[in-house]
Amino acid sequence: MSDISLFVAVFLACLVEAVEATTIVLAAGTARHWRSAMLGTLAGLAVLVVAIAVAGPAISHLPLGALRLLVGGLLLVFGLQWMRKAILRASGYKALHDEAAIYKKEVAAAAQAEQGSRRGVKDWYAFTLSFKGVVLEGLEVVFIVLTFGTNQKNLPVAAVAAATAVVIVVILGAVVRGPLSRVPENTLKFVVGVMLTAFGIFWGAEGAGADWPGSDTSLLVIAPAVAIFGLALAVGMRRFRVSRVPAPELIPVGARVGEGSVALTQTTLAQMNLAQMNLAQMNLAQEIAGAAEDAQAAEPAAHVRAVAVATETPQRGLESRLRAFGAFWYDFIIGDDWQVAAGVALGLLMVFVVSSASSLAWIVMPVAIAVLLPYGVRRAMR
Repeated sequence: MSDISLFVAVFLACLVEAVEATTIVLAAGTARHWRSAMLGTLAGLAVLVVAIAVAGPAISHLPLGALRLLVGGLLLVFGLQWMRKAILRASGYKALHDEAAIYKKEVAAAAQAEQGSRRGVKDWYAFTLSFKGVVLEGLEVVFIVLTFGTNQKNLPVAAVAAATAVVIVVILGAVVRGPLSRVPENTLKFVVGVMLTAFGIFWGAEGAGADWPGSDTSLLVIAPAVAIFGLALAVGMRRFRVSRVPAPELIPVGARVGEGSVALTQTTLAQMNLAQMNLAQMNLAQEIAGAAEDAQAAEPAAHVRAVAVATETPQRGLESRLRAFGAFWYDFIIGDDWQVAAGVALGLLMVFVVSSASSLAWIVMPVAIAVLLPYGVRRAMR
């Protein structure tokens, strides 16, 4: 992998996260206080820089085989998550990520929050909103920089690529003074998901002991194959979804209707409009159902948290913080589908076992991903 390829890969991956973080910062600054929002942004960036500076050298000391196995497994988990979400959105089973809507929601929430200063910051809400947004979105940037940079033994190039993506998005956000809603975010996420998955297959299998035919040039086959498979899955799901809407019955040309002979009657047009309305209602019903499920899930959870806060002892408070810390990292790394993550680990284990007896061990991971991706998409649709 050349320096240019490394730069482009990290740049594209970080571009998506930078857009999402910028939306949050813009909302905090517009609705509240720009100086406080900028201070929160700088504090968040400082945390991310320290994380790269500390974790980078530590990871780089791992043996190359173990490093590639670790990096490959993590890239596969992240890549499959990104591809799954992009496929669901492209096929219409999940609403597109609307930066303009998110921006309006954040602005409305920020405008209703209480005013208050703390620790020399005039607007603490704007500070914390920007800080959390930058850190949470930036953690994936840190992950991408560390995985690609350390594996290629070129952390500076990866860091420069990430910084370039952030600077470009920040400049665009400052010029537009609004969400970057015209950025084709779902397309970018699909491309980045393909890239992460392809490198995950390659490095993970190598770390587990497989030898790829053609060495690094095999990536030129893996990446297009993953992209084509993902696109085919999205197109097939979209066609299946549309086919579930009953088609209107067209009246044959020349058929007698009342007193006249027509090719396409008003009744037919009404049926076509009704079919389109049914499709739109299905989309709306899916979104409402999802929101209702989230609300139902959040209500008892909020009640439990309120009771816990009112009754917890200092020891329980520490335990709850540790659990929250563990839950955060579990959600960040494993995501919302532990079975896919377990499948990735099982696939890498199978590569390790097969590699000791056959030179075709590299086949295992492509086959595993061909099973895990549609399986994860199917589970997310339930």
